[in-house]
Amino acid sequence: MRNILAMILAGGRGERLYPLTRDRAKPAVPFGAIYRIIDFTLSNCINSNIRKIYILTQYKSISLERHIKLGWNILPPILGEFIGLIPAQQRINEQWYQGTADAIYQNIYTLQEERPELVLILSGDHIYKMNYQEMVKFHYEKRADLTIAAIRMDRRYSKEFGVIEIDKEWRIIGFQEKPEEPKTIPGDPEAILASMGVYSFKTEILVKRLIEDARSDSTHDFGRDIIPSMIEKDNVYAFDFIQADPSGVGYWRDVGTIDAYFEANMDLVSVTPKLNLYDPKWPILTYHPPYPPAKTVHDEKGRVGTAINSIISNGCIISGGSVRRSVLSPRVNIHSYAEVEDSILLDGVDIGRNAKVRRTIIDKGVKIPEGFIVGYDLDKDAKIFTVTSSGIVVVPKWIRL
Repeated sequence: MRNILAMILAGGRGERLYPLTRDRAKPAVPFGAIYRIIDFTLSNCINSNIRKIYILTQYKSISLERHIKLGWNILPPILGEFIGLIPAQQRINEQWYQGTADAIYQNIYTLQEERPELVLILSGDHIYKMNYQEMVKFHYEKRADLTIAAIRMDRRYSKEFGVIEIDKEWRIIGFQEKPEEPKTIPGDPEAILASMGVYSFKTEILVKRLIEDARSDSTHDFGRDIIPSMIEKDNVYAFDFIQADPSGVGYWRDVGTIDAYFEANMDLVSVTPKLNLYDPKWPILTYHPPYPPAKTVHDEKGRVGTAINSIISNGCIISGGSVRRSVLSPRVNIHSYAEVEDSILLDGVDIGRNAKVRRTIIDKGVKIPEGFIVGYDLDKDAKIFTVTSSGIVVVPKWIRL
């Protein structure tokens, strides 16, 4: 594993997650109360014993860079281990990254410096647990030039992912990028094999294909250009993600939309969540500020500080209000007689007395005034906030109520 270099793509705009991405990159969006989205990919690397990691940034990267410097300065450079940030630099030309493949191509000098045997190209904006060692083992066994992690999904999601077609040996014989009419899994016309955006490349082949693509008139994207071009001339295989999931449940989420982000957070408050954050054998690492323990106060008729089926972070105070099926990030205050249900409250949110919040995401530092109601009248909410088609309300952090 010491001959493997991981390159994490963390420069996407995250437009479908707006307004949560107005001031931050998608990988830096808070998730699961105390984490950032990128923490899951980085934790997978550390737990898989991959210790040479570059993070490629581009848009609105300040909060992401701050988080990495505060929470991920954990590897000893003296041993050749590192987590390095590489901002977009226009090193090769005067354009920013034109696609996922171009992002790697514009940083091809790092491959020449490190000279790894394999390059893992990962996305910094997915929620999952994966032991990359299992994929690397499969890659070597198949003598592959490229291995793509794959997951079984319902065909209705085909327009959101690359769809893989394989033979009985799991060799890829076809690839469609976000097709309307996908190739389904043989014997199951309602299922597809979707690319997870997790790639293992033989370095020599990767460099050749990137140079070829850079000289062509393409979109310079792995899914649209590099992968389809490699299928006919290289050894390209799919790897079943289930084999590498330490929990064995195959949980993987692309939280690229507000609805997907909301649902993935709500997954965590179920009685037995598929994504287990409490597994000591596979810890999810992050930066932990020195906040005091959470507490609930007041126990009198009609005024009881309670939290049921919820995640409560350090620094939270539930003061005579009620919280149900919600995710509370650090330093959230719930004042007396307030009600919070099925919601996600980010760092420093303050819910005033008698306020009511339902099916709402509230960004950092927002103060909900006394008696304010959000999530109950969507037509009214839509005049002020972002409201998704499924009825999720997003209160942005710059708003003053």
